[in-house]
Amino acid sequence: MLNDLSTPATLAATRRSGKPREIVAPGPNTAQMQRVLTAAMRVPDHGKLAPWRFVVIGEDRRDAFATLLQQAWRSEHGSEDRPDVEAINQFARQAPALVVVISTPIPGSKIPVWEQELSAGAACMAMLTAAHAEGFVGGWLSGWAAYSPMVAEGLGHPGGRIAGFLFLGTAGKDAEERPRPSYDSIVSCW
Repeated sequence: MLNDLSTPATLAATRRSGKPREIVAPGPNTAQMQRVLTAAMRVPDHGKLAPWRFVVIGEDRRDAFATLLQQAWRSEHGSEDRPDVEAINQFARQAPALVVVISTPIPGSKIPVWEQELSAGAACMAMLTAAHAEGFVGGWLSGWAAYSPMVAEGLGHPGGRIAGFLFLGTAGKDAEERPRPSYDSIVSCW
C-alpha cells in the first residue's frame, strides 16, 4: 500500500488513468485483488441491491475471452464487416489483470434503474481508486464490446450491461496529466 497517500483527497487527486496497452506486470495478487474488489462493493447502493457484478478474467482465460469477442463481432456486425482480429486479441490480452464490471439492475425495484446504473459506474471508479491505493494503475475502457449483449451473456450475465473493462497492473511509463476543466467553469453556488 502506498504510504504517501495519507488523505482521501490526496489519494483521489493523484490517481491517473493508465493506457491499458502500456500497463505491465506485476498486477494485483490474490489478496490485493480481493481488497480492490471489496472496496468497489462499498459504493453508494440505494436499496442495498448490489446492482453490479465483477467478472475477473484471469490470464489463463484471455484466449477464450478473445474468441468470445471475435464471435460477438461477427454475429453482431455480419460477415461483410470483418473484425480486426489483431486489435481484438490485443484488447483481450492487455494488462496483467482484467475485471469486467457489469450493471445488473433489479427489474421492478422501487429504486430507479438510473440510480442502479450510477452505482455500477461508482463501483468502476472505486475500483480504480482502490487499485491506486494498492500501488497499481488502472484503465477503464468501453468500446463496442461494452454494448454487446453477446459479450455480457458470454460472461455469464444475460441482460446485463457492461459498465466497463478495467485493466489493472503496473504503469509501464509515467501517466501523463491530461487537461482538466477549471474549477470555476464546473463549480457554482446556488
